[in-house]
Amino acid sequence: THCCVRSSQVRSPRAVGCCPVSSLLSGFNRGLDMWCSRTALRRLALQTAPLSLAGFRRDMSALPRVYVTRQIPPRGLQILRESGQVQFELWDSDDPVPRQELLKKVKGCDGLLCVLTEKINAEVLDAAGPNLKVLSTMSVGFDHLSLDELKKRGIRVGYTPEVLTDAVAELTIALLLATSRRLIEATHEAKTGGWGTWRTLWLCGYELADSTVGILGLGRIGVAIAERLKPFKVKKFIYTDVAPRPELADAIQAEYVSMDELARQSDFLAVCCALTPETQGICNKNLFSKMKNTSIFINTSRGGVVNQEDLYKALSTGQIAGAGLDVTVPEPLPTNHPLFTLKNCVILPHIASASYTTRNAMSALAANNLLAGLRGEPMPKELQL
Repeated sequence: THCCVRSSQVRSPRAVGCCPVSSLLSGFNRGLDMWCSRTALRRLALQTAPLSLAGFRRDMSALPRVYVTRQIPPRGLQILRESGQVQFELWDSDDPVPRQELLKKVKGCDGLLCVLTEKINAEVLDAAGPNLKVLSTMSVGFDHLSLDELKKRGIRVGYTPEVLTDAVAELTIALLLATSRRLIEATHEAKTGGWGTWRTLWLCGYELADSTVGILGLGRIGVAIAERLKPFKVKKFIYTDVAPRPELADAIQAEYVSMDELARQSDFLAVCCALTPETQGICNKNLFSKMKNTSIFINTSRGGVVNQEDLYKALSTGQIAGAGLDVTVPEPLPTNHPLFTLKNCVILPHIASASYTTRNAMSALAANNLLAGLRGEPMPKELQL
């Protein structure tokens, strides 16, 4: 063994209190001991590594199997990866998984994490088989799930309410203003040469100040919308629901009214109800015929609550002043749909929850619901079937 020691590292005998030879031999022995220890550790690691890897693989194969139907935001995937509690396969695309691929991949899975574009019905549940115990949807709505089939099979369901309240309320306000103040029309005119001399009533719209705002379906989102509208000097909030909800209404000083009165009084009507058999097509000609011809209709809940043929007639005949839709039937709405021909109809591609903060929070909650369900523990947000 060759030992190289710089002259500046060897101190004088007087300084160290011993002879130079003893000092060098002592240092040499310490170095030899350290080298031997490191060599032994390397040999031990080489001998044990294959055993640890094999054990790791065996442990992984024993973990619950999960299929994730979409490339969900990174926070949710990180939680699944770092949990060490599941082995999961991912449809690694921002586009929906093809139906046949879904039916193939769910076979034998213990858990399924999906989004609202996947119709989880008897066909999917039969393909999955009896191992499926937990379904977690990254959505607040659950009209894409066959709840009766899930309940019949004893499959627990997690969903993601509350975390998207702020984002949906913000988007609803933006859509309401864009529709009532005709912002999309105005942008088009500015871009295409329609912006000429100033005219007294050109592109005039409707103000929120001193208005009555109606809410169809008063929940967390409806309350959040009203809270954001208060600074616009709204005169009055009214709402209708299956029953009065005083604990929520008191927070925004909202008055409970009938469906007919909601239509008659509202200058702005925001739809916030869930899609159920009872609310399917509830916004139809009966509602629109009772609304003011200056009123604005806004829907950020589910497209199925609106009869779109009746809405088109109400808008095209001037029965109501305008409509803003973030949701339609189908989605996407075909580009040749009659609603797209109307200047007084603003249509968005279902983006109410589309903020980075909210979508990551939704994916994290969906992942935590899934993991808790597979452990047999209460989910952070479980749908009671």
